[in-house]
Amino acid sequence: MLIRLQDLTKHIGGRTLFEGANLGLNAGDRIGLVGPNGAGKSTLLKMVAGDEPMDGGDIQRSRGVRIGMLRQEIDPNQEHTVQEEAAKALARLDDLEAEMRDLEHQMSSLGDAHEEVPSALAERYDQVSSHFAHGGGYERDARVASVLAGLGFEEEARHRPLSSFSGGWLMRVELAKLFLADPDVLLLDEPTNHLDLPAIAWFEETIASFDGAVMIVSHDRTFLTRHATRVAEVDGTGRFTVYEGNYNRYLELREELRAHLLARKMNQDREIAQMERFVDRFRAKASKAKQAQSRIKALSKIERIEMGPDAKRSMRMKIPDPPRAGEVPMDLIDIHKRYGDKIVYEGIEFQIRRGDRVALAGPNGAGKSTLLRIVAGALDFDAGERREGHNVQVAFFAQHQLEALHPNMTVLEELECEAKHDDVPRLRGHLGNFLFSGDDVDKKISVLSGGEKARVALAKMLLRPSSLLVLDEPTNHLDIESREVLEDALGNFKGTMVFVSHDRAFINALATRVVEVNHGVLDEYLGNYDDFLQKKTALEKRRVEATKPEKPKASAAPAQAKTQAKAAPRPKLSKQDRAEQRERKKAHDKAQRQIGRIEEKIQEHEKTLESLGWKQSDPGISSDAAKLQELASERTAVQELISGLYADWERLTDELSALSDGLD
Repeated sequence: MLIRLQDLTKHIGGRTLFEGANLGLNAGDRIGLVGPNGAGKSTLLKMVAGDEPMDGGDIQRSRGVRIGMLRQEIDPNQEHTVQEEAAKALARLDDLEAEMRDLEHQMSSLGDAHEEVPSALAERYDQVSSHFAHGGGYERDARVASVLAGLGFEEEARHRPLSSFSGGWLMRVELAKLFLADPDVLLLDEPTNHLDLPAIAWFEETIASFDGAVMIVSHDRTFLTRHATRVAEVDGTGRFTVYEGNYNRYLELREELRAHLLARKMNQDREIAQMERFVDRFRAKASKAKQAQSRIKALSKIERIEMGPDAKRSMRMKIPDPPRAGEVPMDLIDIHKRYGDKIVYEGIEFQIRRGDRVALAGPNGAGKSTLLRIVAGALDFDAGERREGHNVQVAFFAQHQLEALHPNMTVLEELECEAKHDDVPRLRGHLGNFLFSGDDVDKKISVLSGGEKARVALAKMLLRPSSLLVLDEPTNHLDIESREVLEDALGNFKGTMVFVSHDRAFINALATRVVEVNHGVLDEYLGNYDDFLQKKTALEKRRVEATKPEKPKASAAPAQAKTQAKAAPRPKLSKQDRAEQRERKKAHDKAQRQIGRIEEKIQEHEKTLESLGWKQSDPGISSDAAKLQELASERTAVQELISGLYADWERLTDELSALSDGLD
């Protein structure tokens, strides 16, 4: 085991984030940390990395384990290039190369003096050069270039100074350094927040091929569904529940566990109520006083089952119904836009029809945000026409909306600035839908978290009915539950919408068509994001097929010869050949039976593994360190059995394939 968290406890102020939390991290694990904003997910990563102290418990790390954590604070004023910064992750190779050159110089000097090279010097050189080669020293420049290209850095951008990039691009540089350093454990806090869709695809491929362990805080449900092997739910009240499987399995298990806990709680509540009624009735009666006192003691010892905070306590958003707009709420005709010498659009056409839910896709820098701002009327263009339809009101949520909030105002004052006179009486109720209730509305904007600021900005935008919503990354900074509520609200919205999002689940839930923006060209695909990918793949396949040279048609004579060859009788087998065929057939059938038995055993052990996962997530066991240790040992033993069975399965499958080739 690479890392083990044992009885971990952490308090911040008067709030308990963790109380007796236990978790093990093995090579190959992909653990997704989920829970509401502020629950302590990022704090947990910092404690595992050793950057944040614990209040109790222990974090055990295997000897020599290398941990890489994605830094959130980066100096934006550095003048060295992206390539130079990324290459810092391979500094150990620079040290090895410098030592190699020094050793080569020493050996060369001895050779010039006709002296024999000492064996210790030669051995050290062999050792250093081997480490250099196996560490990828001869391919390091190619590795750096490949990783940076995967994260969206084009050749020209790799040679620009860091000071010329935004915070999002600097985060990509840090991510590149992490992958190049190749640690044993990756600790990642919202790594996909600053990646566009092509870079997210590259990131997923890289994580899938990574041999070490990953612990990741992510609100990307698609990523967690594809890659998580376990999901740890952090609720910020000390509870820490681990579920085996990916995100979809976590949702199923959580509901099952909650139903199980609810049933146990109802039974316990009935028992407690009966005991309390007995005590109330007989505590003053001399003949029953002893029994009443016994029940009072029993009541004090009962460990009450707590359901914890309701996972559904999130935004209860309702978007006001807009007035009916014309058939074409927005039409962009022959739009030209450039920034200095850079041409973004040169005569594009873009029409949005009533009821459309249009998602814009494409790499960062392709012009998606520019197009959104033109649609919203927030950006001038050089030529063309922007035509609003009949009775259209446009509401725009921009990426910079959070920075535009006034830090010295309260939440309520921020909305009052936007509100009309008739809106004021309902502002508190409206804010309540976005989880700002009671004294929360009097909080200063400056003390809010990123998620809270995002909710304020959404509340401002949705204060009044709008028939066309223009949304630029509306889910950034929102936790998963808030994203799902926003999805539901937008799904029930009766108006029209055009948006940019890197949350693939969000696009799939809402989009009716996807418009790909790339190098000033707009390509339209009907359907959601999965439909878009499927159609793109099919188009690419057809394009590749079209470029292949046509196969020459076979002449009639060879075809006839082939037919005759097929019809020719097979040569008669000798007695020895027939005996060998029978033996091969026996071996073939035996291998098939063995494979069948192994597959049955694998299924049995996987069920056992799932059962052990259930036990580990049982709240009644989560505080029993000895029992958790026992379950973890059992789980490791079962996993080893499964690994051995899979090795046997692969060996027998290869044998079966070889035996099949020799059978008629």
